[in-house]
Amino acid sequence: MIFTNFAQTINEGMNMTKNQKPLHSFHIPVMGLAYTIDSPIRVAHYGISSVISIADDELIEKMSAFYHQKFNLPYQEISQKVADYRAKRITSYLNLVDKIVKEKFENFKNELAESKEALEDYINLLPNKSEIKKGLQNLVEEGFHWKENIKNYIEKHLSAGEIDVNIMTKLDKDNFVKNEQLPIIYNDAHAALRGFANSTVNSSIVLSAGMNPRLYSYFENFEDFYPDKNNQLKKKITLKVSDFRSAMIQGNFLAKKGLWVSEYRIESGLNCGGHAFATEGLLLGPIMDEFKQKKEQLVQSAHDLMVKALEQKGMAIPETPLDLKITVQGGVGNSEEHEFLLDHYQVDSVGWGSPFLLVPEATSVDQATRNLLINAKEEDLYLSHISPLGVPFNTLRGTTNEKLKQKRIQENKAGSSCPKKFLALNKDTEGKGICTASKKYQDAKLEELEEKRNTISTENYEKAKQQITEKSCLCVGLANASYLENNIKIKGQDQGVVICPGPNIAYFDQEVSLSKMIQHIYGNATVLRNTNRPNLFIKELKMYIDYLKNDIQAITEEINTAKTKKLESFKNNLLEGIEYYQNLFSTSSNFENIKNDVLNQLNSYKNELFGIEIPRLAVA
Repeated sequence: MIFTNFAQTINEGMNMTKNQKPLHSFHIPVMGLAYTIDSPIRVAHYGISSVISIADDELIEKMSAFYHQKFNLPYQEISQKVADYRAKRITSYLNLVDKIVKEKFENFKNELAESKEALEDYINLLPNKSEIKKGLQNLVEEGFHWKENIKNYIEKHLSAGEIDVNIMTKLDKDNFVKNEQLPIIYNDAHAALRGFANSTVNSSIVLSAGMNPRLYSYFENFEDFYPDKNNQLKKKITLKVSDFRSAMIQGNFLAKKGLWVSEYRIESGLNCGGHAFATEGLLLGPIMDEFKQKKEQLVQSAHDLMVKALEQKGMAIPETPLDLKITVQGGVGNSEEHEFLLDHYQVDSVGWGSPFLLVPEATSVDQATRNLLINAKEEDLYLSHISPLGVPFNTLRGTTNEKLKQKRIQENKAGSSCPKKFLALNKDTEGKGICTASKKYQDAKLEELEEKRNTISTENYEKAKQQITEKSCLCVGLANASYLENNIKIKGQDQGVVICPGPNIAYFDQEVSLSKMIQHIYGNATVLRNTNRPNLFIKELKMYIDYLKNDIQAITEEINTAKTKKLESFKNNLLEGIEYYQNLFSTSSNFENIKNDVLNQLNSYKNELFGIEIPRLAVA
């Protein structure tokens, strides 16, 4: 592709019909650091939205160099010697992605207008209920002035997928220059936000991992996050949340600053990829039901607060609430589940993550790791403690990272050289950030443990040693797949690849084309060779029961009243969730082919829960 007449391309894009509806009812969530780093370049011209992680500016700079070369564009490196290099790298890469996507989209529209075969292939990718699909089919059938009518229709109705970005709010490390701490705006998450805000991309920033008040307040500095006189937002805020209460608190916090949350993205606490932020036993179905019942409350509360804030700021005030989307993701695996979430809970989109790791056209994964995913069984996918954040982390057995880490442990060389320090959130003796996966940290902790060796049992010693050394260098491991796929040289200590799929990947066992995966999502084909896959609600329930049992088994100190209450609440929420699902599956006309099996499973899990005893404080 040669970038000719680019100004004309942008102008044409700016003339798009306002508030066009998304072409697809699914999106591709952020995965790791590398796995969706260039997904918009791969799929956005088809109308598919995806999310780029902007945590790793080094990876971003390498990918920027790669794509400048691939498309024969002049490249100017942004080195670490440049002031505010992190934000500038992110801005530069997002501008490049935006430019490539717009050009690819224009070329794609031209192809559709010129080639009936290409148009028919594209029509087959659209949702069966899509009005745009029906419109295109009608035009093809008419045949009269075919090209002219098709071109006009495409210009009016088609839009590229969103180039969304993700920030984990807690990854907001302080930064230093020559031992002098920089101002807060140069913290990692603050700089990433600034990089997105200064880019040409008109899309959403997805905030995950909970509320960071200091970061949220920083949004006030960028006018693109405020509505203009036409009630339009150039840049939008999406919050990834686990329950309604969290959504209300965070949404209102931002609204008090005049900022609107355009989307709440609900993710299963456990049946997901990456870090698992478990709820207190609240299950996905009841959570989605609460959002459905209380959406207007969420909208009106935020609108009232936002209006007051905008009045105080002397800014444009929307007369009516801005659009608000509710989306969901985590463990969805077939078209029946997809349609049920859309119809029953009235969500705007459903996230499909891990299955797209097996689609080379959509995600950046090296072949060796993709083969590992293809062969993964249920027992190979587990909730680990390898994350330096101290949050349970979904991963896969047999990765190159795991093998290299174990080799270093056996050679008494545990720990990573820690070149990037994105997760260096602990403080060392000098007050600087240090990562629990680093060799420096682990050496110190192992030395402390060695001093206690004669005072603790061998079993406790080995357990403590494992807890210290099991942490992995995610900063490097989650980025390496892109380097390997694109033959980009990897410098420094060999960390291999860390992959973080959700448990759902166990049921997908082949590499597939983008076309085939989309047809699978919409029920026009299947990529599942083994149909013995648990329903997403049942899979999540089982994971939560196991989580409760493991939590009880992990108690090493004397139980206290607060812990007992927490465990009891967790168990009661699961029992209430089971009751909700029993009513849902008994009364719904969906899932007829598995209804009896599901109800039997629910009854079995209910009995299992009744048999779990919550430890209590001994009474003298």
